[in-house]
This record gives sequence, structure tokens and C-alpha cells, in this order.
Amino acid sequence: MKRSRKNHSPLFKAKVALEAMREERTLAELAQRHGVHPTQIRTWRKQRLEHAAEVFENGSPALEDAERRIRELHAKIGELTMERDFLSGALGRFGNPSAKR
Repeated sequence: MKRSRKNHSPLFKAKVALEAMREERTLAELAQRHGVHPTQIRTWRKQRLEHAAEVFENGSPALEDAERRIRELHAKIGELTMERDFLSGALGRFGNPSAKR
């Protein structure tokens, strides 16, 4: 009988690899705890070590996205403030439009 392959998320792999790097438990203990083979954990740990420098080289995409979004929101705030100021000035020239004449 053939078993189907289990696909693990990148977050799961990173979490297990980080636990392996801490060396608080043996690979066999981690393998049993997470239901994967010790060789697989060793591979994930090696990949994490090899690619650790990329985090600092490339920056954080989530952080860059958040900064871009903040710039867009500040621009929108400025635009809305200008519209509000213009409209309040225009309403002031017409007097109180809700008053009876």
C-alpha cells in the first residue's frame, strides 16, 4: 500500500527547523512530536541556515508593503483634508443654506 505524501506549509517547516536549531530536544524527539522523519528536519534546518542571510539582504516584504500602504493612506488623508477645507470655504460664502429665507 502506497502512502500519500504530506505537504507541510513553509511556516510549519520554519517552526520545526527553528526548534531543531535551538537544540533543546533531539531530532528524534522533534520528529516524533511533529510527525516527520528526522532526516527531513535535518534538511529543513540546513535550508534555514543557508538562507538566513537573505532575510537581512532583501529586507522584509511585509514591512515594505506596510510602509507603502502608510504612504498611500497619508496621501489620501491629505487629499480629503483639502477637499474638506475647500467645501467648508465654499459653504461659508453662501451663508447658512439651511436657514429660511
